[in-house]
Amino acid sequence: MKKEEIETNPILKLTFDFSLAVIEYCDCLDELRKYTISRQLLKSATSIGANSMEAQNAESKADFIHKIKIAAKEADEAQYWLLLCSFSNKYPECESLLLKLEGIQKILNKILGTAKKKSAVSLLLF
Repeated sequence: MKKEEIETNPILKLTFDFSLAVIEYCDCLDELRKYTISRQLLKSATSIGANSMEAQNAESKADFIHKIKIAAKEADEAQYWLLLCSFSNKYPECESLLLKLEGIQKILNKILGTAKKKSAVSLLLF
């Protein structure tokens, strides 16, 4: 996938930018020796974009829905790790990441809802 394709696809752009921001945040966590949370957050947060990108080349509607569902689950996991950081007084501020993630979650849920409706409609036509 080329840079232009990421720039023109809203969910890919948002998840790519979010991943870059999380990488920077995790670098800060590593400097504070918060390695366990850093690794968990890094894996789940970057997986959101990776699964969204995989969905762009899905083999079927069902495969597309499955990959977007995985992205949504990874978003929920990333939210968990960010909330732990947010509620702990020993971790750097991460409210901006939580806000970005909330926007991504809303879009993923909208994509899922739309894709499921289209799948249900196509099933009714047969």
